[in-house]
Amino acid sequence: MKKTYLLLASALMLSFSACDTARQTQEAENQTPTTPSATAGPTPSGAVMSKGGLRVYAFDNSQKYPESQLRLNTPVAGGVVEPGPVQFSYSLSNFELTRMTPHSNAEHMANSHQGQHIHNIVDNEPYTAHYETEFTKEIGEGEHVILSFLSRSYHESLKHKGAYDLRKITVGKPTQTLEFDESAPHMFYSRPKGEYVGPQETEKVMLDFYLVNTDLSTTGNKVRATINGTEFVLDRWMPYIMEGLPMGENKIKLELIDNNGNVLPGPFNTVERTFTLKSE
Repeated sequence: MKKTYLLLASALMLSFSACDTARQTQEAENQTPTTPSATAGPTPSGAVMSKGGLRVYAFDNSQKYPESQLRLNTPVAGGVVEPGPVQFSYSLSNFELTRMTPHSNAEHMANSHQGQHIHNIVDNEPYTAHYETEFTKEIGEGEHVILSFLSRSYHESLKHKGAYDLRKITVGKPTQTLEFDESAPHMFYSRPKGEYVGPQETEKVMLDFYLVNTDLSTTGNKVRATINGTEFVLDRWMPYIMEGLPMGENKIKLELIDNNGNVLPGPFNTVERTFTLKSE
């Protein structure tokens, strides 16, 4: 009889252990990964476009910051400032400058060692990156359009409404007027930019642009990207990865177009840039 009790007790213990193991396994499967190692770089979202030896695809697996807010306090919208070093001052909430964005994308693309930052763009010229909310920047006489937006450490922009600030300012006493309708659709260029060195930076190069007062769709506006002479039509406002780029100088042209392929009116809706890839 004692042997029978012992066998029954052992069977019950094994049963409880098996149930507990199954429960823990199920809980682990249901947990959302929270570490950068949970993913391996930018993952294609949708189709991969292959043409002319290039692969281009959108990705949407970066760290999200839906509550982050950015506001430019000075210079004020429509204000007048003196030419030279113009003082910029921002209000920022729910976003930490200089923090390294916690995602493995930082290990698979060009990544700023100084962390997250603000992109400041004047008249769609190449942006300057800023890691503090106050700085000065040289701006010449004239009417200028200032776009500011928050950026992850690997230079991918935050694209929700509160993450950017757009305004027009006057510097000095210009004799010419800049025609800029702040309510019209606009596109601003962000990345790629400058030099990329080594496999981490050159194998996957991010293409990122900023849209204001518009979005992209299969039946609406789009961005036509011509990369080293090869044309791709982008119908989603997301960051894109370009693979297969050659070492040396590369050229890219971006155009904000309507559904019929016509470039939308606006001073910045067509832009051309060059960037350089180096093996070492």
